[in-house]
Amino acid sequence: MKILIFGFFMFVTWSALSTYIYVCKIKGLCNEPKTLQSYGSSNTDTIVGDTLIKSRVPEKTAIPENLIVYFAFDKSDFNADTTTDKYFYLSTAYLEQNIHARLSITGHTDAIGSDEYNKSLGYRRARTMQHYFESKGLQANKIIVESKGEKEPADLNNTAAGRTNNRRTVITIKK
Repeated sequence: MKILIFGFFMFVTWSALSTYIYVCKIKGLCNEPKTLQSYGSSNTDTIVGDTLIKSRVPEKTAIPENLIVYFAFDKSDFNADTTTDKYFYLSTAYLEQNIHARLSITGHTDAIGSDEYNKSLGYRRARTMQHYFESKGLQANKIIVESKGEKEPADLNNTAAGRTNNRRTVITIKK
């Protein structure tokens, strides 16, 4: 009978110890927040959790919406604003977490001018945006630049408002 009691005690001890090692040491699930209370000044001074331990799982950054930057007629000049700065920070955060993703910058023009000139103008607009992103710190190998010229209009080219909508660069993130 003594050997059965001793065997049962050893089995329970071994089970508890192996569970502790697996759950706490291997899986790391025992780092639960603890409430600590300091004694001395008042009873309301408490610290909840361990402020030195950070989450082991980084938060996933959502893919930002497309950014469209409009240009004046026959121009490729660009002045940064809060919208483009915000897009830069959001896209950079996403690109850092997704190493295969790339920033795609596509230049577009209206239909005034020859196909070759418009293709070149669309490329200059896209390169302007590329220089902006590189000057802010984005690596050049993370950027894809192309020009569609007048081939993919966003609006009709028979009105001034339609042509204004077509003079743009579209900045997206490709996975």
